[in-house]
Amino acid sequence: MSTSDSTDEQADEPTDEEVVQTAAEAAEGLIFSRYKQSDVRDMDVTVSFEDGVLEVDVYLNAPEQDDGADPDEVADEAARTAREAVDDLFGE
Repeated sequence: MSTSDSTDEQADEPTDEEVVQTAAEAAEGLIFSRYKQSDVRDMDVTVSFEDGVLEVDVYLNAPEQDDGADPDEVADEAARTAREAVDDLFGE
């Protein structure tokens, strides 16, 4: 493999910023698909992507829904959704 081949492969990979943005948008999208924005008292989506390692932490303070949606479960699902979105970004 030549140096230019290596550079071309790296150019096809998403940037760290794209990875973080994709994960954060996916997590927030899932939360707001389950809760009206006005029902969310507090929310924090923290995403880091360093050395190929993705970390997603979601905190959600919202009332339990009539349909039984528990905020902790929704936060966990949002974190999983963020990871899946990044997997899709890398084509995995």
